[in-house]
Amino acid sequence: MSSPRILLIIGGGIAAYKSLELIRELKRREIGSRCILTKAGAEFVTPLSVSALSDEKVYADLFNLTDEAEMGHIELSRSADLIVVAPATADLMAKAATGMANDLASTTLLATDKPVLMAPAMNVRMWLHPATQRNLATLTGDGVHFIGPDEGDMACGEHGPGRMAEPGTIAGKIESLLNV
Repeated sequence: MSSPRILLIIGGGIAAYKSLELIRELKRREIGSRCILTKAGAEFVTPLSVSALSDEKVYADLFNLTDEAEMGHIELSRSADLIVVAPATADLMAKAATGMANDLASTTLLATDKPVLMAPAMNVRMWLHPATQRNLATLTGDGVHFIGPDEGDMACGEHGPGRMAEPGTIAGKIESLLNV
């Protein structure tokens, strides 16, 4: 029996650094990770770091001819047992809630037939904004699983709900969803 595999979508927020620790923690638990790094996510972590930790090629562009020829975005989503979005930014949540598909991450989320887990991370005001709460309700209604956000101090200096859950906690939720 092969080891379980996730597709990790790394959104653009300061919490993206935690995605590197999540990859490491999943590897320790014998769960493989293939990763999509959003353009905004690449402002916080590098493709080289993600690739080195996951031992996999990192995907970033929807219109990359080589990537589409080797592993199209439909197959990319279907090659995993679970899709994980960490950090799930307000932007990624809004795109998923409205069915937008204008980049590799949002297209993959729209094309998947696999369970999805989101770990939100954003400023407290963004998290509490009615639009984000509507998107949360829509996604929950669509069957998307959530972990967090946690409450605490944020990089912006504010305090409240919006911190991404810790990598070990996310990994535990992933194991639970994968039944491992």
